[in-house]
Amino acid sequence: MMSTAPLILLAAGGTGGHLFPAEALGVALMKRGLRVRLVTDARALKYSGLFSREMIDVVPSETVRSRNPISLARTAIMLAAGTVMALNLMRSLKPAAVIGFGGYPTVPPLFAARLFGIPTLIHDSNAVMGRANRMLSGKVSAIATSLPGVLDRDPELSKKTTTTGTPMRPAILAAAAVPYVAPDLTGPFRLLVVGGSQGARIMADIVPPAIERLEPALWNRLVLTQQVRDEDMSRVRAVYDKLKIRAELAPFFSDLPARLASSQLVISRSGAGTVAELGAIGRPSILVPLPGALDQDQFANAGVLADAGGALRIAQSDFSPDRLAAEISALAGEPTRLTAMASGARKVGKLDAAERLADLVAKVAKI
Repeated sequence: MMSTAPLILLAAGGTGGHLFPAEALGVALMKRGLRVRLVTDARALKYSGLFSREMIDVVPSETVRSRNPISLARTAIMLAAGTVMALNLMRSLKPAAVIGFGGYPTVPPLFAARLFGIPTLIHDSNAVMGRANRMLSGKVSAIATSLPGVLDRDPELSKKTTTTGTPMRPAILAAAAVPYVAPDLTGPFRLLVVGGSQGARIMADIVPPAIERLEPALWNRLVLTQQVRDEDMSRVRAVYDKLKIRAELAPFFSDLPARLASSQLVISRSGAGTVAELGAIGRPSILVPLPGALDQDQFANAGVLADAGGALRIAQSDFSPDRLAAEISALAGEPTRLTAMASGARKVGKLDAAERLADLVAKVAKI
């Protein structure tokens, strides 16, 4: 009977960067005959994927946004309420292990699991560990990281850390099977511009004027796909219409993995999920880290691909239309350099990460 199989509870914040690796691990665990459920916040309900509504438990939580005492008190109250709900969940579900993927919604379930003596594991996708995971790191049974060396400075944590890579959803694994084909000097040049949850505005401000500065011969070759927020749509579309550029614009692309696979150059923020996917699929990119992030995690993430020769990292302060136009022109004229960048990125990718993490879960849960 399926219902007697051990249950693994996956806890993740409600954004793609946390949810997608949780989903990928869920797929790998279900293939092994285990049951999975997801504990998350209300934002996750709009993502379609492995987890149907009846497989999801929503627990209230709050991000630490500032040092303001009222804000801190509100966060403490929300996390306490979430922990009470999480304790009830542990009592009724009796999971074999609880696995956290970062974000504050993971704090109540992992804290509750520890109080019940249930094995716990956290996975962190960033080159710099996130704040919620850092808070939990001393208390969990084991830690998995996507990148090597994240906790080298802390021998206590390093002892219980395994580098697994970022688990990839089936759609990414399918896209990774598509070989990279560099543009020739006369045919179409496929450019994909994505902003992620916190970065589409800068792309709307900088990319259209950069495209305007390109040679007209390159306008004719461009096949452009750009993620654009609704409020920026008309001004961005106006520029591309004026230049007669073949452009597909939308606030969200549900088939992003396939679009990554068919692109020849990607311009993007450098969230952990994006960087892992660019590595897995092996596509050259221009990465603009989100500035002002507390941990500068996006700067470090972009550095991983840049050091491997797979990306150009441009600080937002240097990300001007002139600079971007110069980089696009140069790359469009050097197909061999794009091919080398694609293989550099691919060296960073770990396609078997979900299986490696599933092995670690089985070990921690003693299954």
